[in-house]
This record gives sequence, C-alpha cells and structure tokens, in this order.
Amino acid sequence: MTTFAAPRIDTGDTAWLLAATALVLLMTPGLALFYGGMVRTKSVLNMLMMSFVSIALVTVVWLAAGYSLAFGGDTAAGLVGGLDHLGLAGIGPDSVTGTVPTLLFATFQLTFAIVTAALVSGAVADRAKFAAWLVFVPVWALLVYVPVTHWVWGPGGWILTHLGALDFAGGLPVEITSGASGLALCLVLGPRLGFKKDAMRPHNLPMVVLGAGLLWFGWFGFNAGSVLAANGLAAAVFLNTLAAGCTGLLGWLFVEQRRDGHPTTLGAASGAVAGLVAITPSCGSVSLLGSLVVGLAAGVVCSYAVGWKFKLNYDDSLDVVGVHLVGGIVGTLLIGVFAERAMTGGTEGLLYGGGLAQLGKQLVAVVVVAVYAFGVTFAIGKALDRLMGFRASEEQEHTGLDLTVHAETAYDHGVLGHGAPVAHSVLPSAQKVKPQA
Repeated sequence: MTTFAAPRIDTGDTAWLLAATALVLLMTPGLALFYGGMVRTKSVLNMLMMSFVSIALVTVVWLAAGYSLAFGGDTAAGLVGGLDHLGLAGIGPDSVTGTVPTLLFATFQLTFAIVTAALVSGAVADRAKFAAWLVFVPVWALLVYVPVTHWVWGPGGWILTHLGALDFAGGLPVEITSGASGLALCLVLGPRLGFKKDAMRPHNLPMVVLGAGLLWFGWFGFNAGSVLAANGLAAAVFLNTLAAGCTGLLGWLFVEQRRDGHPTTLGAASGAVAGLVAITPSCGSVSLLGSLVVGLAAGVVCSYAVGWKFKLNYDDSLDVVGVHLVGGIVGTLLIGVFAERAMTGGTEGLLYGGGLAQLGKQLVAVVVVAVYAFGVTFAIGKALDRLMGFRASEEQEHTGLDLTVHAETAYDHGVLGHGAPVAHSVLPSAQKVKPQA
C-alpha cells in the first residue's frame, strides 16, 4: 500500500518567500519615487499618493475576494476561480501551498496586484481626479487583474492549462495588463494641457534614479520569489533578472547616443526598468545568454516605443505603454524563441529545436490579454467619467493637483511668503503658498 505524506512547510522556502514578499511590497514606494521624480513639481505629491493609496485599496479587495477569484478552484472553464476563500475563509496558519504557508502565498501574490494597479497611474499623471482613482483601482483590480491572474497562474486557468503559454513572473497579468490599461485611460482622459507644446521634463532625476534602484532591488523578490522555493532555479532566475536589467540599461543608452548624441540619466533608469519588465515573464524559461538578449532587445525597442505617443497622439505621461506594454510583449514573445528545456523542464523555443509552436502560443496569450485589459479598462474609465468625471478641471491641472487636491506642496511645505517657517497644521487654506507650475 502506497502512502503519501501530507504537504509540509519548508522553513528555508518560507524564510525566502517572507523576504521576497517584503521586497515586492517595497516596489510600490519605489515606483512612487520613480513616477514622482518624472512629473513636474506641481504634481509630485499626487503621484506619490496614487501609488500609496493603491496599497490600501488593493489589499482590502484582494483579501475580501481577489485571492479567491484568482487562485480558488476553477469555476468557469479556466476563466475565473471560485468563492470558497472569500475573506480568506478556510485558510489558516497550517494551510500549505507547495512548501510555504498559504497565507504567505496569498500575501506574496497580493503585492503583485498592488504594484500592477499603481503602474497604471503613470499613464494619466497630472490630470486624473484622485476621487475617481479611488474608485477605479478596486474595480479594475477585480475586473482586469484578478481574471488575467487566474488565466495565467490559477488552478485550471486557460492560458496555462489549455493554451500552454508560459509566463513565469507576470509579463501578462502585470506588465501587459498595466500597459494596455494605461493606454485605455490615456484615450478616456485625453492629453494633458500643453501636450506636444510645453516642455514636461522630469523635475527631479535623482529621485527617478532612487526609485529605479528600489524597483530593481524589489524585482529580485518579484522574479526569484516566484519560484516559491530557495533553490537553484531561484538562483538562476535571480541572475537572469540582474543580467537583463543591465543589458536593458545599456541598450537604451546605445540608442540615445546614436540617435540624440547624449546618453541620459532618465534613459539609464528607463532602460533598466525596460530590461526588468521584459525578463519578468521569461526569467524562469531562458538561460543566462537568453536573459542578456531579452534585456538588450527590450532596452532598444522600448527606447523607440516611448516616442510613439507623439506620432499617434496619445498622452502616456510617464511611458507606461512604451515601457511596460511593449517591454512585456517583447519578453513574453521571446520565450517562444529562447526557452530552454533545462529551465522549463520540457518546453523549448525556436532556437533550441522547439519550432514555432510555443511562439504561436505566446502570441495568442499576448493578444488576448492586451485586448481584454484594454477593452475592460476603457469601459470602466468611460463609466466613471460619465458618473463622476475622471479628468481634473483645467484650473486644477494648471495650478497643480498637489495644491488643489491635497492642499500640500512638495517643496515649499510649511513656508510663508517671507520665508518664516511655520507648522503646516496652523496655516489657514488661504495662506498656503502656491507652487510654481
């Protein structure tokens, strides 16, 4: 008679995933700094707030229903999970997923949902109503992020189980959904005042680099943590993540040097992020050589893609489309080219004898997820715009959302006109100093 041991928690795997979860959560404050440095001085705090409030909103939604719908037992032919774990019902300290506590697995996945929602905000910086954002985030998380996550990683999800496309750490549910959703909101809200006329340069490049560094640091938890174990595969994924970030940075700078004659700080930060975006889906499928190529390809392609908004007239404020959508597509498709059996356990890409079959599966997954995310987000955005207005007024946008929405400014906080420092809490609203545009 054969006996099967009950699933047991492995302390090493659990310790690593605890650390990885904290790393991924740190990515959202890192993103806040990255985005905050890229906007003008009058919208810095609003940009930070859009990321930070996403932490709270997505956490509540995920614990209430998101986790159950994403990772519960399949109920609709691979489209969505069940309702068995609403409020994490039935999951306790002794519940196990693989070799880690299910509560930890649910929290790890929550951090992915948080940063994905926050990513979308970059596409509509400077002009989205904060009140509308507070409604958009939980609705979007439930209607866009949760279903796609079930398709890719949930038990019985159609992309993994039926289509057979691969996505190790989030090219489809994180990068492509955020990029396609950002494009949809760009079209709903329209361009910023002065788009293609006024200079809208980043106000604080050191802040951008600090944010990029925190993102890179957190990305090791994002990708290597997705192994859910402290083992050799996690080490390989960790190294792939580092390598792709480096070649993405170099690829972007190479394009800038040839095209513009100047390698820029913003380009270095953006290139590193582009490489990290692209390696996210492929980090567990390609070799070290493959990761170098994936990162380089993303750095080069995304450096051109960020300029498409000026030709096609969509105002993607902080290049969510050009970096996350395009980079996610590059990384997801290149799995079909560079996947190696030693990493995947069986699947091989075009260059390793696998033919075009896997590339075709990756393409189908990319198209379906991008179209779904764009369509549903566009519908949500239009509905909110009709019900409560999604676009800030011209006066708010001209003055700046920091002062008009949050009653604060980033750089003259607590200072009166004659330079005397005072406590912000005692300033009547009429005395608050207006920032420079």
